Amino acid sequence: MPSSTAGGAVEAAAPNRRQELLAIAAGLFASKGFKNTTVRDIADAAGILSGSLYHHFDSKESMVDEILSTFQEDLFGKYDAILRSDDDARSRLEQAVEVSFEAIDQHPHEVAIFQNEAAFLGTFERFGYLAERNRQSREVWLTLLHDGVRTGALRSDLDVELTYRFIRDTVWVAVAWYRPGGRFGYRDVARQYLTILLDGIATREDT
Repeated sequence: MPSSTAGGAVEAAAPNRRQELLAIAAGLFASKGFKNTTVRDIADAAGILSGSLYHHFDSKESMVDEILSTFQEDLFGKYDAILRSDDDARSRLEQAVEVSFEAIDQHPHEVAIFQNEAAFLGTFERFGYLAERNRQSREVWLTLLHDGVRTGALRSDLDVELTYRFIRDTVWVAVAWYRPGGRFGYRDVARQYLTILLDGIATREDT
């Protein structure tokens, strides 16, 4: 008869194995694309039979759903905390930029999947929340930018909508070239980005 200690070890191992399988799937979805990745591909990469994968997940759709929803819940929780903080407008904008680059550093596969697959996945009812997350993201950045203009931290003639689009596209495209553990950490990249965004790159003559 197995001991209670052994039983507890098995129970603890199951969630860990589930996370391992999700990590493997995320890497494949990010590199090969969701449509081009099969359950067999994931099982082969995990060193198990395809049938064994179904003990943990009923489909690859369920896997990508869990990957994206968990990642975005964490990311938007951080955005919400920034919006609720009492920090000044510029500080909150800087924090949001750093949090975004942190997501690219710590969750590159999840970011790549969302960037590359959201439009396709959004055609399925179960992924309807992706459009809502896009809307929430827009509201986060517009709120930060409008607060910056209102408080004088940002220029009054700023086109907020255009600036939002610029930030959205220039931040998240970094997932294509940024490499975690490389020469520059995500904080270094965020600081350089903020310098360009807020201070520009042209030299200034002293007045």
